[in-house]
Amino acid sequence: MRVEHESHTAKRDMARLVVFLRRLYANDGFQFGLLVFDVLTVLSFLVLTFTEHTLWVDIFDAVLGVLLLAEVVMRGLVSYTRAKFWRQPSTILDLVIVCSLLWPGFTGSFAFLRVLRVVRLVRAVPFLRNLPKRHLWLIEKGELLRSAVNLFLFVFVASALVYEAQVDQNPDINTYVDALYYTVTTLTTTGFGDITLVGESGRLISVVVMIIGISLFVKLAQAIVRPSKVYYPCDACGLSHHDPDAIHCKHCGTRLAIPTEGR
Repeated sequence: MRVEHESHTAKRDMARLVVFLRRLYANDGFQFGLLVFDVLTVLSFLVLTFTEHTLWVDIFDAVLGVLLLAEVVMRGLVSYTRAKFWRQPSTILDLVIVCSLLWPGFTGSFAFLRVLRVVRLVRAVPFLRNLPKRHLWLIEKGELLRSAVNLFLFVFVASALVYEAQVDQNPDINTYVDALYYTVTTLTTTGFGDITLVGESGRLISVVVMIIGISLFVKLAQAIVRPSKVYYPCDACGLSHHDPDAIHCKHCGTRLAIPTEGR
């Protein structure tokens, strides 16, 4: 009887914990806190490129790895399909990141795994894209926000890839800032030429940065100068985004009076 009672109590406590965590993850403030944590994780990756590898670095990585593991476990608990959650690529990536932090030897053998710390920022995309739906003052700038986030994430991920691929074989790439500088000058077509990537892998990375990066940069510029949609709520149906030259609402056909600059 005592065993059954203890088992029932444990299940009840676990159910309460899951309910609490689901409410916590549904809170915008907590989601923003996780975003800040992810950004600090990436900044730590940047800062550690300037420091000599010591015992304190291993301790810091271990503490960070434990925190990341705890966050992954909490997300697993709040998931309604836990078996599917642990098979998701994003979850597997997070676990690989944890291994790279808790097992320095594993990271040393596969140095490119350190780039996955930057991939943590990708988890911010769903939260940032849902912000316009929760805060009306962001609705008008939704397209600009998405374009800026995509470009920002690409720059950091591409810079991390450049760093890991070139740091041991390219004398011009010694820190993450060198890789970041190369990525920005490449995707903006400035191309000072003071830093170039070596080897066939370096040339392929340069091609990827130029094609994808410039496309994202142009899209951001377009969102600033001439967005594909304008914010103008329809009085009849409430549809808020329309083509810049729209005369009638595509949803209900109501005549619109979207302000234009004219000639």
